[in-house]
Amino acid sequence: MFNKLMLLILGPIFYLCAGCATNPITGEEELMLFSKEQDIEIGRKYAPEVEKQFGGRIANEGLQNYIDSVGQRIVRISHRPDWQYHFVAVEDKSLNAAALPGGYIFITRGMLEKLDTEAQLAGILAHETVHVVARDTLNMMSNQIGISLLLSAVTSAETSQGVLTAADLARMIIGLQYSRKDEREADIGGLDYMVAAGYNPYGMVETMQILQNQHNVRPIEFLSSHPSPENRLAYLKQRAQTHYSNLEGLKIGKEYYHSNVLQRLSD
Repeated sequence: MFNKLMLLILGPIFYLCAGCATNPITGEEELMLFSKEQDIEIGRKYAPEVEKQFGGRIANEGLQNYIDSVGQRIVRISHRPDWQYHFVAVEDKSLNAAALPGGYIFITRGMLEKLDTEAQLAGILAHETVHVVARDTLNMMSNQIGISLLLSAVTSAETSQGVLTAADLARMIIGLQYSRKDEREADIGGLDYMVAAGYNPYGMVETMQILQNQHNVRPIEFLSSHPSPENRLAYLKQRAQTHYSNLEGLKIGKEYYHSNVLQRLSD
């Protein structure tokens, strides 16, 4: 009842400040209840708490700069290169990655330790970048957290359920479950992004294979919010084969990854 009342009260406000927006990945018009400015503000406000939930950033600036450089290479060819993106490696030992609204992207130590090449890293970061570009995270937050609670997060206002704390929202963001449609778009869009940025598309295919192999041994945190890689492997392979048969000049970067990530993680 409260959510319905909030919608009635806030409906005209949402209509004036947001309404429909074009998803640049699909070109489709989608309902968007929050403005781009609110998108960026939510990310800026809650990124420190999400980072904290992930055990804090890895204290190696060389590694952080390398991760960010790969991410920024993806950003430059994305549909929203004008946003400020922040790519951060965090200490959590789970196999995970997460995107906040507005361009805050995290990848865990556990995930980094399982990857083997820069192209595989680019695949993960490109996938998460598409979620930011398409504003999937904010849509999922609206659906799964609730509009009234999310609005309280933007305005710091009280709701009938009390104040939504930074820690509460951070845990909700990390646990968001994307739709299969959003995941397919992020996979294919991410694959296209990484190729446009100069990376071998099979880096993403290999990453899905790594996740599938690990998931057969134990549950993978990344797959609790992202669908199983089995079907995804098939359409990613098909996309790579049909759209990118010429791989000449596309970067794999195994040596770069080992010296800039794996060696630094073991120091």
